Amino acid sequence: MLDRPVNAPAATRGRADHARAAGLVAPGAPRARGFTLIEILIVVVVLGIIASIVLPQFSNASETAKENTLRDELRYLRTQIVVYKAQHADTAPGPTAADLLAQMTLHTNEAGATSATPSATYKYGPYLSMVPKNPINSRDTIETTTDSPPVGDGSHGWEYNPTTAEIIADLDGTDSNASRYDKY
Repeated sequence: MLDRPVNAPAATRGRADHARAAGLVAPGAPRARGFTLIEILIVVVVLGIIASIVLPQFSNASETAKENTLRDELRYLRTQIVVYKAQHADTAPGPTAADLLAQMTLHTNEAGATSATPSATYKYGPYLSMVPKNPINSRDTIETTTDSPPVGDGSHGWEYNPTTAEIIADLDGTDSNASRYDKY
């Protein structure tokens, strides 16, 4: 009688029995009971090669997500500044960072004066519920400048020129594609 491993599936045992009965396998040949050390090493090496190809792509995904979020935040800020200008006789918010913050987050009248509550006079805005954080440096402060175009130095979240209504990320450096952050 042939000895069968107890834990082998019935279909596998059946094939092995038929092969032995047909004389395809020598009666005294040892049964294969697992993987050899070489087979396991080959699998480990192949998995290591695949991991070395895939993992750098995942580590760069976090930085790419921050850069895309930065672009989206800038697009949103710029859109809201354009809406403010359209409702205030082509006058940009400002001229100080405190004025910009108040005019963008509170209700305003046609002259740009602010109020915490809406009324028939203060019928515009708010344009932002809060100033978004710069996803690269995690700052939500705004610095006003007269530079045109503004140039980032990394001291605040955003750099704003009230004369030209330009707003940029206040960052000094480049992204993963070697594009300057202050050129977004």
